[in-house]
Amino acid sequence: MPEAAESRDTNNMGPSQPEAQPSAASQAGAYERLRALVAEDLEAVNGLIRSRMVSEQAPLIAELASHLIEAGGKRLRPILTLAAARLCGYEGAHHQLLAATVEFIHTATLLHDDVVDESARRRGKESANILWGNKPSVLVGDFLFSRSFQLMVETGSIRVLEILSTASAVIAEGEVLQLASVNTLADDDDIYMRVIRAKTAALFEAATQVGGVIAGVDPEAEAALAQFGAELGVAFQLVDDVLDYGGADARLGKSIGDDFREGKATLPVLLAYRKGDEPTREFWRRVIVKRKQEEGDLEHALVLLEQADALTETAARAREHIAIAKRALERFPQTPLRQALEDVSDFVVARTL
Repeated sequence: MPEAAESRDTNNMGPSQPEAQPSAASQAGAYERLRALVAEDLEAVNGLIRSRMVSEQAPLIAELASHLIEAGGKRLRPILTLAAARLCGYEGAHHQLLAATVEFIHTATLLHDDVVDESARRRGKESANILWGNKPSVLVGDFLFSRSFQLMVETGSIRVLEILSTASAVIAEGEVLQLASVNTLADDDDIYMRVIRAKTAALFEAATQVGGVIAGVDPEAEAALAQFGAELGVAFQLVDDVLDYGGADARLGKSIGDDFREGKATLPVLLAYRKGDEPTREFWRRVIVKRKQEEGDLEHALVLLEQADALTETAARAREHIAIAKRALERFPQTPLRQALEDVSDFVVARTL
């Protein structure tokens, strides 16, 4: 998929001429409207998730997995799978298996992420690695990955298996790439974009794409759904990177500045680094590259980000990706499901307003 810089047109204005965007308040019901349209399917998916994460041999698996799965996540990715299938006229039940698959893959990656990042909080609660330790978290993540493959095989679709297995591999590659570049400041966004396309966007892309595949759509429609998911996923991560410096515990389930403390060079930091003078650059090198952080550094970082307009520019780039995602949906008839998907796309970026 093309990067935002390569996809801009006269309808996608940069931060100096921002297009009017719906506020978070006006879009607050977008997710609930989409959820309501697939409510019956989602109830079946939740039942599948609960039954398939149980292990008679190792009860700890269900205990640890349910700590995260039942911790208030919105199930956005599986909902996208359900919605994509129904948007394409699917009337069967295999999309429910795929939605559970997507949620298991997502949960497994979160368990692994928290171990790698040494995170203490997830969705407003103590993370599994804090409560049970690193080894159980990694092993339960491995179990969920394995269970996800069992679920996708049950659909009998080689194409589905190809898409989701490829996405799982890409996510792992993204994790390794991020690990290798976590404390690195670059003069371009190439590595950063490769990481978020792999770590975040790949699963969004697969989630929507397999919904079309199970419905038997033509290659053009499948590609459109894949593009919608990929661009939505990129925007979602860009917005999360903004909220890490401007959200609140209640909205994020974590403290402001988690990425900063972990030395992650997200796009806001890269923009502020590139726009800064030498003392500013030296500050970012100290806190991100050398990880030598002192009291007051986060507050100073917030000032530098504001001076560089870095959060606003990152949010503007997210809106560009959302515009691409919504254009991909134009291939499909205008229905309540399509409208709900468009509204949820707007809500992803409205969270920054």
